[in-house]
Amino acid sequence: MDLPVMPPVRPMLAKSVARIPAGMLYEAKWDGFRAIVFRDGREIEFASRSTKSLTRYFPELVAALRERLPERCVLDGEIVIARDGRLDFDALTERIHPADSRVRTLAERTPASFVAFDVLALGDEKVTDAPMAERRHRLEEALADACPPLHLAPATTDAALARRWFEQFEGAGLDGIVAKPLTLRYQQDQRLMFKIKHERTADCVVAGYRVHKSGQGVGSLLLGLYDAVGTLQHVGVCAAFTMKRRTELIAELEPLRMPSVAGHPWAAWEDESAQAGSRMPGSVNRWSGGKSQTWVPLEPRLVAEVAYDHMENGTRFRHTARFRRWRPDRTPESCTYAQLDEPVSFDLADVMR
Repeated sequence: MDLPVMPPVRPMLAKSVARIPAGMLYEAKWDGFRAIVFRDGREIEFASRSTKSLTRYFPELVAALRERLPERCVLDGEIVIARDGRLDFDALTERIHPADSRVRTLAERTPASFVAFDVLALGDEKVTDAPMAERRHRLEEALADACPPLHLAPATTDAALARRWFEQFEGAGLDGIVAKPLTLRYQQDQRLMFKIKHERTADCVVAGYRVHKSGQGVGSLLLGLYDAVGTLQHVGVCAAFTMKRRTELIAELEPLRMPSVAGHPWAAWEDESAQAGSRMPGSVNRWSGGKSQTWVPLEPRLVAEVAYDHMENGTRFRHTARFRRWRPDRTPESCTYAQLDEPVSFDLADVMR
């Protein structure tokens, strides 16, 4: 493979804002696996957001896109699976399976699609320095004859239409709108676009759990985000599982269980002097009411998407977060506070008029 833009490529990212900003290019926010697709003749490679190869998990896309993509190109987009008229993220995660036979069975049963929304290279030309408006035009030309499972993401510069999309598309399983400045160059791994979601979510590292008060199963998962210097900070918990699910979680998390906190990012909670003024797991706080705060340390390798309402001091979830799903496509290192650069908020003055 010899293209103007070569892997690894880390896709350009978006940060959360409260409202749809004016004067931009608007697209739906797809609920799938972000992927960069590289094609050079017969060679096709899908790379995840963390630059890992996704190619072996989607053999049906490799075959189909050989017939539908430009001969030489690098595109940014989303791998999705639709079922019963809605996007099905769970069906997508089932593809991340070690057995090739299982992957191929699922490829036939629930085939995936690729939705393209940006272009990094066409032919021998690198276009990452071109403004967003020009890249969109080039993408539309390149995919003028696209047909399933290759799709060109709908886009508009009409903010009123984007607001209608925000309400209408939710019923199809999409989770918001992405707004892109028209002059924006493609800048890898930078949060320069804007996302407006129906619910505030964050991808967090699961670094431990507390046992349920019944003594059976997981009571809550302990969540972490990496700060600017690379330290995993405890940001809260998620809970509200059924008793059946609590028991299942114990078995699922067992391979990650550590024999002790030694070597764990939160090992310092055992030091009482380190606990002073902290909200680390195991530390005494005014909400514990004398309840046991002991916890089970896990190797911080698992990522979960959780929903939350407010941040306290911009550092942790104010209330218990709500588990949404596992994110096997995310690496722990990618779970940073940068997701929360501009958290959704509401001006109190708008209430107290």
